[in-house]
Amino acid sequence: MKSGNGLALLLIAFGGLIILGKLGFGLGWLFGLLIPILIILLGVVAWNNGNRLLGGVIAVIGGFVLLGKMSFLFVWIAAIAMIVFGVSMLGRKNRVTRF
Repeated sequence: MKSGNGLALLLIAFGGLIILGKLGFGLGWLFGLLIPILIILLGVVAWNNGNRLLGGVIAVIGGFVLLGKMSFLFVWIAAIAMIVFGVSMLGRKNRVTRF
């Protein structure tokens, strides 16, 4: 395998995923998560190469972008927690009895 074949296969795979996305079978949510993760990795690489300030800033920015993309998950967790807490409140016996 030639040295440029890996990049060529990667480009073909990404191109195929983009075409599938245009046809309605895509993984758009995956690409939405991929960019912030790549920004975080870029920050980590800069941090490891000795440029700690720039690497830290880039990684934090990528983290905030990823947090924004994953906000739907936090809404689901909060909704499920409220339901579970409400059901547990219904299951408890009343500690205060009124006459």
